[in-house]
Amino acid sequence: MPRPRAPKLENPTARRKLPVRKKPYYVAISPGVFLGYCRNAGHCKWSVRVVRGRAEWTDRFATTDDLEPANGRDVLNYWQAVDQARPLARGTDDALDAYERDLKTRGADPANAQRARKHLTASLADKPVMLLSTQDLRHWRDALVAKGVEPATINRTRAGLRAALELAATLDPRINNREAFRVGLKGLRNTKTARRAVLPDTDVLRIVEVAYQVDRGFGVLVEVLAQTGARISQAARLTCGDLQADGPDPRLLMPTSYKGRGEKERQQVPVPITASLAALLDKVRRDRPRDAPLLPKDDGTRWLATNKSEQWGMFREVAERAGFDPDVITCYALRHSSICRALLKGVPVSVVAKLHDTSSDEIEAHYAAYILDVAGDALSRKGLLRPEASPTADNNVVTLPGQRP
Repeated sequence: MPRPRAPKLENPTARRKLPVRKKPYYVAISPGVFLGYCRNAGHCKWSVRVVRGRAEWTDRFATTDDLEPANGRDVLNYWQAVDQARPLARGTDDALDAYERDLKTRGADPANAQRARKHLTASLADKPVMLLSTQDLRHWRDALVAKGVEPATINRTRAGLRAALELAATLDPRINNREAFRVGLKGLRNTKTARRAVLPDTDVLRIVEVAYQVDRGFGVLVEVLAQTGARISQAARLTCGDLQADGPDPRLLMPTSYKGRGEKERQQVPVPITASLAALLDKVRRDRPRDAPLLPKDDGTRWLATNKSEQWGMFREVAERAGFDPDVITCYALRHSSICRALLKGVPVSVVAKLHDTSSDEIEAHYAAYILDVAGDALSRKGLLRPEASPTADNNVVTLPGQRP
């Protein structure tokens, strides 16, 4: 971007000739962005003014080099002020753009940024990250509550926005208001509810059958989801080399997701599958390269791990054909059913969590109530005090040696 010339502001000698006044002298440095020089009798200040539609804000950010040499930090000459004012004008929406690019670079789901942008207000979108206050962010979060957005959705949305702001602060050391991000975007409590979209095996098998009828390639994907409980984003990244079908215990080396805090190293977890599914996947794999997608579409292209709209749309059709409400029974119903199936079969919680790429805490928070509903009554009855065990019960009278019954 060309550097804007302003002869009256470019050096201290020229600036000292300007009349002292309260209103700053402005020069345009980018579309809608202006550098301001506040001329007064003492130390003068550089300010930045941003005008975007009806939104307008001004902020003073450094001292001029009128009375002391520029140091590139808090005392700036004209050109240094121009260079620092431009990034100051970048709004929250710019931070989300950078975050979305970062997600795509890391192979993560850009929906984390898109979800936050969907709910971003114009005033928050235009405001620079370093000027965001706790009140700004808390007001935005609470407005979502007032609109009736589900608490769990609000938590996912605010998590995406906070991640974008944290990335912006990491990339720009001048952003020092991280505490506002932490407090203003604090998650809502009591949003973890028991999973109810859990299906018996017969219904799961029905969904798999219908998926094959809708589209064979999608049917294979759905059967993998049903058996492993994986997310679409994980299954879509499976390659031909991730199938281990030669031994007596076939498995898939399921890639982990990028869910969770911080930078998560991509790993693979061996997940068992049935021999019949292994044989089917081996036929699908044929002699394709190890890095080719294991679960291609019918046209041979890859299911997109970071753009699930196509898969979700197809699953809605499958759910409707199978006789279910597609707003209730989604792809995640297969995951919930897989987790609950394993828990009811007595698989340890820690193992279930590892196989499903989650934590034991999440398993207990989300599925404990369901397990109690389904199996708790039968299991707890085994520990009841039985009346027939009473010494006064007829069937418990014991005849002592030497006594007549």
